[in-house]
Amino acid sequence: MTARALHPTTGAQEISNRLPLLTVIYLLTVVLPAAINVGSLYLTALRILLLMVTIPMLVSLLTGRYGRVLATDWLFLGHALWLTLALAINNPDRVIQQAPSVGIEFLGGYVLGRATIRSREQFIALCRFLVLIVLILLPFALLETQTGNPLILRAIRALPGITSVDVTRDDPRLGLARVQSTFAHPIHFGLFCSVTFSLAFVALRGRIGTTRRYIVSAMIALAGFTALSSGALLAVALQVALIGWAWMFKRLDNRWWLLIGLFALAWVAVDLLSNRSPFKVFMSYATFSPHNAYWRSIIFEWGVMNIFGSVENEIPASVLFGIGLNDWVRPSYMYSGSMDNFWLVMGVRYGVPGFALIALGWVVQVGSLMRLKLGPDHPLLYIRRACVFTFLGLSFTLATVHVWGNVFSFVMFMVGATGWLLQPDALARNGSDRDDGTPQPATRSARHSSGQTAYSRFAPRPGRQTIPVAGQSR
Repeated sequence: MTARALHPTTGAQEISNRLPLLTVIYLLTVVLPAAINVGSLYLTALRILLLMVTIPMLVSLLTGRYGRVLATDWLFLGHALWLTLALAINNPDRVIQQAPSVGIEFLGGYVLGRATIRSREQFIALCRFLVLIVLILLPFALLETQTGNPLILRAIRALPGITSVDVTRDDPRLGLARVQSTFAHPIHFGLFCSVTFSLAFVALRGRIGTTRRYIVSAMIALAGFTALSSGALLAVALQVALIGWAWMFKRLDNRWWLLIGLFALAWVAVDLLSNRSPFKVFMSYATFSPHNAYWRSIIFEWGVMNIFGSVENEIPASVLFGIGLNDWVRPSYMYSGSMDNFWLVMGVRYGVPGFALIALGWVVQVGSLMRLKLGPDHPLLYIRRACVFTFLGLSFTLATVHVWGNVFSFVMFMVGATGWLLQPDALARNGSDRDDGTPQPATRSARHSSGQTAYSRFAPRPGRQTIPVAGQSR
């Protein structure tokens, strides 16, 4: 691996408009889960790649070679360190094996996204590549709904010396087999498709024809549906609702505050009028059956007990470091230890600090994207909107499913891939439609020093040039 490959974007002048080769390789390792066994170590292609590049890229990130260090950078690094400490305390015999593998998937995916996606054109290229992946997987997914046979996954497992994730045997839903595709679980395939949906429909607006964009987005939604996962369908449904809200109230400046107010009002109304908590009502509509909703409410209730303790059920509190990889206390009739709530798993395994670090990093990143001041015609507007819609959908989905392995790394990669939008020069450097090397307008400080007017609502007088500040909203 060359130094240039490890540091693909070390300066603004070196940022290419193409999708970096390292990103392409990374995404291929996400969707093609080949692995080898080296003694007691289970090494996936993804882990091998991230083991080679994460440390040098992390050093470059923290030294500012990829732009200003963000709060999320420190929070996610803190989560990686805390999970290592929590595993060392709870599972000292397994920490050497587990902490690097889990930490490298989490932190490595995020850092690689921060390092390799650094401009508008690179992000658009990423969206196109993700769309291409889903469209290639769609015919195999449709076939799998009828046969229950993940052809690509079985082909990988048939290679000599190569292993992969297990083939799942979930019960059919709606008369169809649940599609696993090339992922560890149907839920993961559905989540991957749901991430791609807004990127195709919103971020690629103006990049591909309207009819083509609608057709491609519908095909992505269909691919996500084949997973028959309530979490993935919830994410797509929420994104569609947000897209519809943005379109219906596009002339209303405070439309998002109005939506937040309506959501808060609905929450209070449900709390007052229903004999169930708003969370339980939400779960009943976010699952395929009342049984699943009831089961997940029990998981949540007992999961919280495993964090804060319960005298009645004789569960000790594990607020600080969680329980690590140890089995969690649950009712005797719950034969499975599966916990279908990513955020809850973070708290149970690594304690409240472990949960707080990753959740706060997520909230800070999404909140920072939402606070960006972009005018209605700004070239970055639809990219920002697609990212926010995607992460809001994921926020709810991760409360109904658990993710691990390749998809966990991919989710963190997507968070990192939005870091360039939060750089101080992002709006100026990416705020023009000219990405062909044409010199960009001078910065605010340069114009002030040259005596030019930075902004004026009046027509420019002869001999004076007025250049609006990039990214300034109207």
